[in-house]
Amino acid sequence: MDSLFTAEALISLLTLTFLEIVLGIDNIIFISIAANKLSRNDQPKARNIGLLLAMIFRVTLLFGISFIISLSEPFTHIDAGWFKAAFSGQSIILIVGGLFLLYKSTSEIHHKLEGVEEEVQKPKGSASNKLTGVVLQIALINVVFSIDSILTAIGLTSNVPVMIVSVVLSVIIMMLFSGPVGDFVNRHPSVQMLGLAFLIAIGFMLIAEGAHLAEVSFFNTHIGSVPKGYLYFAIAFSLLVEMLNIKMQKASKPVQLRDYKAQAEREGLLKDNGSK
Repeated sequence: MDSLFTAEALISLLTLTFLEIVLGIDNIIFISIAANKLSRNDQPKARNIGLLLAMIFRVTLLFGISFIISLSEPFTHIDAGWFKAAFSGQSIILIVGGLFLLYKSTSEIHHKLEGVEEEVQKPKGSASNKLTGVVLQIALINVVFSIDSILTAIGLTSNVPVMIVSVVLSVIIMMLFSGPVGDFVNRHPSVQMLGLAFLIAIGFMLIAEGAHLAEVSFFNTHIGSVPKGYLYFAIAFSLLVEMLNIKMQKASKPVQLRDYKAQAEREGLLKDNGSK
C-alpha cells in the first residue's frame, strides 16, 4: 500500500482515473440505451449492475495481467496469398465485440425508426426476463470494454494497486453520473440516435484495432488502427453541436398544440352549450 502514496503513484492515479472515465463514456452510452427498454424503476438497477460488472471484470483482469498479456500472442496464422493474418485472443475479442456493437446499434436504430408496429404486436415478457436480457448484453460488451481499458492501464503504469484504485474510483464516479446521463438520453431522441451513431463508430474502431493487432493484410495492404483521439474528438464535437441545438430549441418559442374545441370556441364555431 505504500506504493499508493508516492508522488508518482498519485499522478498516475489521477491520470489513469481520468482516462478510465473517458474510456467509460462509450460504456455508459451503451448501458443507457440498453436499459432504456426497461421500466423506469428497473433502469437504475440495470445501470448499476452493468457498472458493477464492469468494475468486477476489470479488477479481475488486473489480477490476471499475465493472462491478458498472453492473449496478445497469436494462436493461429493464415496465409492465403491475398489474405494474411495472425489472430490472437485480444484481436478476436475486439473484432467480435466490434461486430456485436455494429449489430446492436443498427438493430436499435431500426427498432426506434421502423419497429413501432412490431413492438406493439410482440407479446411482452416478464420484467425479470427483460432485466436479465439487458444485464447479459451489458455483461457481454463489458468484456470488450474492460480488456480495452486494461490494455490502456497497462501501457500507462505497472503499479497494480494504482490500477485497481483508479478502476474503482472511475466506476463510482460513473455510477453517480449514469443516472442523470441516462435520463438526459431518454428525454432527447436525437441524443439517443447520436449515441447509437457513436457506438457504430466505436464498433468500427474495435474491428480495425483487432485487425491491426492480428496484422491482417489484404493484397499486401495492412490494416491500420484508428487513433482514439480522432474518434473522441469527433464524439465531443458532435455532442457540443447537439447541446447547442438543444439550447437553441429551448430559447425559441415552442410550438403550442391547442385543443380543437378550445380553438373552435375562440373562432366562434361552437356555441356556449358545446353544440355546433
